[in-house]
Amino acid sequence: MSPDPQGTPQEQEEGHNLVVLALLAFVAGAAVGLVGACFRRALEQADRWREELISWAHVEMGGAGLLPVAAVCAAAVSLAAWMVRRYAPPASGSGIPHVEAVLNGDLPQAPFRLIPVKFVGGILAIGPGLALGREGPSVQMGASIAHLIGQVFRRGWPDCRELLAAGAGAGLATAFNAPMAGAVFVLEELVKRFETRVAITALAASASAMAVARVLLGDAPDFHAPSLIYPGAATKSLFFALGAVCGLVAIAYNRTLLGVLAAMDRLGEWPVELRAGLIGAAVGIIAWFEPTLVGGGDALTQRALDGREALGVLPLLFLARFALGAVSYAAGTPGGLFAPMLVLGAELGLAVGILCRFAFPHLDVQVEGFALVGMAAFFTGVVRAPLTGIVLVSEMTGSVALLLPLLGACAMGMLVPTLLGDAPVYDSLRERTLGKTIC
Repeated sequence: MSPDPQGTPQEQEEGHNLVVLALLAFVAGAAVGLVGACFRRALEQADRWREELISWAHVEMGGAGLLPVAAVCAAAVSLAAWMVRRYAPPASGSGIPHVEAVLNGDLPQAPFRLIPVKFVGGILAIGPGLALGREGPSVQMGASIAHLIGQVFRRGWPDCRELLAAGAGAGLATAFNAPMAGAVFVLEELVKRFETRVAITALAASASAMAVARVLLGDAPDFHAPSLIYPGAATKSLFFALGAVCGLVAIAYNRTLLGVLAAMDRLGEWPVELRAGLIGAAVGIIAWFEPTLVGGGDALTQRALDGREALGVLPLLFLARFALGAVSYAAGTPGGLFAPMLVLGAELGLAVGILCRFAFPHLDVQVEGFALVGMAAFFTGVVRAPLTGIVLVSEMTGSVALLLPLLGACAMGMLVPTLLGDAPVYDSLRERTLGKTIC
């Protein structure tokens, strides 16, 4: 007797369930793309309002304008922290560690009121200038939206889990206009293994998210990369050195971030709104004197990719963003780490590239290429997700000319902190979240 071409009843049922899951992933991705695109547009408007406020205060009030700028920033950040504390504590920070904990079964999914809290709170925090990224809120909102759709259609936890992961990837894809990076992020960072059902839902959700988001955002890459030349054999070895430097600095970044969070915990007797307000006021003061230094930092990343920063300025700029990012994250408001990491990686890569050009004038060192590779290598050192970093940077810049240097630098960026026993940042943050929840 020949085998049934339709398969056993169990196989037919599994196939039917997979088709339903894929269809729901397309629906969830479209919803995530719409919300994520609106979030990006709202943040762009908030950035413009901040710049207009600072410009108006300089012109109309002179030096006295510093006070209203600091007060507005403090009030907005304090309100964001209050919303998180009052309505959705899991909305604090990036949200990616919480998503990972939910996927691992360590924490229950947050209430769905997290979505408006993350949306509005993210605007109130990032808009005034906290050095936080849009991707954290986008990822956590995407996960919650997809999980909600799974519940509306009465899917069991296995399907809801896969939709939750896919929605998170769609959120990342929308935040950076990088659909492949969103899907890779799900497999490499969120579930940390290849699962066929997760891969199908992640690809479907990222595809539909970008189809919707690009109607509102356009399809141009987030950054413009100059024409990059393929480096010669001698120059390639310099990218390994860049990766090692990024790995060492990534260790300092992780430990600084965790140290600042621990220091903030020791101020537990202070209301969270007060702590956040003080950080907001400090950011407002910085924005008054140097508006380009605050916020997500896309303009700084683009300047580094264009090679337009002088070597004498880069160390000060890097240290300022390094400290500002850690302090901003400690405010307890919604906001991610990806975008600030990309700024630091681009600046670090540019600085190393300039030094290499001085040290090896006989080599054809293109410093813009070092800035691009530095973005992925530093990201890899911090997060330990090299494939996500490589695909993300390639999609964000629209450049694939330096894939081999990217691979080598990311290998070193991952090797150095691993050998030195430094944990990936999201693992450390997840353990911190679980510890605080248990307490």
